[in-house]
Order: sequence, then structure tokens, then C-alpha cells
Amino acid sequence: MVNNPFSLSNRTILVAGASSGIGRATAIECAKLGARLVITGRDKNNLNDTYDSLEGGPHEQFIVDFQNLSELNELVKSLPLLDGCVYGAGFTKLLLTQFINMDDIDQIFQVNTVAPMLLTQRLVKEKKLNNPASIVFISSVAGVYNVSPGNAMYSASKGALNAFMKNAALDLAPKGIRCNSVNPGMVDTKFLKDGTVSETQLIEHKKRYPLQRFGQPEEVAYGVIYLLSNASAWVTGTALLMDGGLTLR
Repeated sequence: MVNNPFSLSNRTILVAGASSGIGRATAIECAKLGARLVITGRDKNNLNDTYDSLEGGPHEQFIVDFQNLSELNELVKSLPLLDGCVYGAGFTKLLLTQFINMDDIDQIFQVNTVAPMLLTQRLVKEKKLNNPASIVFISSVAGVYNVSPGNAMYSASKGALNAFMKNAALDLAPKGIRCNSVNPGMVDTKFLKDGTVSETQLIEHKKRYPLQRFGQPEEVAYGVIYLLSNASAWVTGTALLMDGGLTLR
């Protein structure tokens, strides 16, 4: 039998934010490699679509709004023992610095930064993670490797998340828990089609990428799988850059 260091067979993995985008792709690709999935999301219909796309099983799904801390706590209590956790929930709102406000800051930081910090803390405190285990945060090039106009709140939330990841990696290493992040550039998800950015702007932005295209959700998922698997057993505290060459310029 050929050894596959990327296999996730017999592993139970939580994917938070699996109803769309990178989180959805991650759940689907993890299942293909043999993992048992626990998936969460806010949108019941979209989460059902992800669930129905999962190979193997048995899998579980939970409707969770990570802006609601009581729902986060209830989720952790309901979880089986985990070998991996992927935090992919997140959102952004483009506003120039002079227009940012407290309500938007609270919402963005709650979902993008505070919730993954508290989820990590709860998983460790409630002993829901095996030894060894791997936690992967879906971060971004924004705020870590580069910045862009109107992206101050999102960049700040992701910069803070990566700082937390590195500290958690140090704190949790004695428990056999690895913490890493993937930091993608622009990925072709539904957010590119929500009208926030025009088609002309997207075409111009794509020219900044040496590979001349945006990423696909499953391509980022493959990076997540690397960090979940035995292939990265000696990797912790790392922010994996996946940007089609954007930051080379």
C-alpha cells in the first residue's frame, strides 16, 4: 500500500464557515481524502448543499453564527474529539479610513478575529483536540503581506488573527497542537460577484498577479489540507502565502 502523507483517513475535522467559498471547498476536499467532517455555517440551505457534496462519512453539520458567543459555546459542547480544525468564517466591508465606524469594526473583528480566538480557547479548555492535532486559520494577504484602499478594517482583523496564530502555536505546542494559517490573495468566490467591486476593477486588479488570474477555492483548500496532514507534521506558527505571485511586485 502506497503511503500518502496528505491522507486524512480516520481523522475528524471541524470546518467553521463551510457554507460557501474556501470553507466549502476545504470541507469537500477533506472528505475526498477520507476525513470525517463537522461543518458549520450561518446559511442552512448553503450548508446543506455543502453537506450533500461530501463523500464518505458519517458527517455532521451545525448552524452557527459566530457573532453569537452562546452558539459558539454550544457548538464546542456538541463536538466529538477532533484531529483538526479549520476556521474559514469571515467577511469584509470596504470603507476608506475616514468612513469606518464602531459597528462595522465590532462585526468584522467579532467574526474574523475574536470568534477564532475564542473557539481555539474553548476547544483546548474542553479538551476537544487530540494530541497531535492541527488548527488552520483562513487568513489573507491583507494586513499580513500587503494593504489596499478601503480595506483597513479587514486588514486589521486578519493581521490580528495571524498574530494570535503565532502566539497560540507557541502556547499549544507542548500539547501537540499545531497552529498555522493560509494567506490567499484574491480568490474567485461569490464575493467577487456581489457588486462591491466592478468588473473593470477586477480586470485591472488581475493584472497585478504574475500568474494572470485569481485563485480558485479548491487551490486554497489544498494548502489547508497540507497543514492538516502529516505532510506538515513539523510545521507550526507559519503563515502560508498563496497569492499567485501578487506580493512579488
